[in-house]
Amino acid sequence: MNLIIDVGNSRTKYAAYQGQNLLRTHSEDGHALGVLPGFVGTDTVAAVMVCSVVDLDSAACRHLDDLGCQQLWLDATTPVPLENCYHTPHTLGPDRLAAAVGAWALMPDCNLLVIDAGSCVTFDIVTSQGQYLGGNIAPGMHARFMAIDRFFPRLPLVEAEGALPEVGYDTETAIRAGVVQGLRREIEGYIRHMGELYPGLETFITGGDELGLDIHDGEHVHVVPDIVSRGLNVILSYNLGLMAQTQTTT
Repeated sequence: MNLIIDVGNSRTKYAAYQGQNLLRTHSEDGHALGVLPGFVGTDTVAAVMVCSVVDLDSAACRHLDDLGCQQLWLDATTPVPLENCYHTPHTLGPDRLAAAVGAWALMPDCNLLVIDAGSCVTFDIVTSQGQYLGGNIAPGMHARFMAIDRFFPRLPLVEAEGALPEVGYDTETAIRAGVVQGLRREIEGYIRHMGELYPGLETFITGGDELGLDIHDGEHVHVVPDIVSRGLNVILSYNLGLMAQTQTTT
């Protein structure tokens, strides 16, 4: 079994894979890895891939060491099955690269737009030749709500959940519709524009806010919530294959 651990700023996500088949997932607040022993249970972990945007403390690292298996940490030096054309790979968020690999693994011969609607919204491009070109970063849904509250003292902090008319009929619905509908139109605009630039474009959408945006699967739009963990599993398998080849030749 391969174990995937995706450590974000506020939450940690776990995924277990047998080959490319997803067995189960879990998540927890923070990044103490406290649920790791229970998530693994009695299963044997062959290798673990860690993708982290924070430095783990010693207690969390001990949970990893207790697995007694090979660890791979995704960073700018980790080989991936895409050509990384990003000019500053050391500044590239590993989750962006992992999502790109996950989309490419599902449709390797297509031009791809990968949209991750999380704390930030990222728009990344992978070509049909297997080149990760990079992409754009914009504020996420909740960051937009918070910005309105912070920079406009007379306007309230509004929650994403609630009435969502096309045209707001009071201040609360005007803000909610402006943020949610605006982000939706932004994403739809990216899909249209990138489709004009990259023929046969396939779009993958993931992230914590994608369900609230009401952007559905279509002929060329695919909502895949676990695409980051799938990409991390592909990267892990790819590196294990490289290591096996090296051992064979030596």
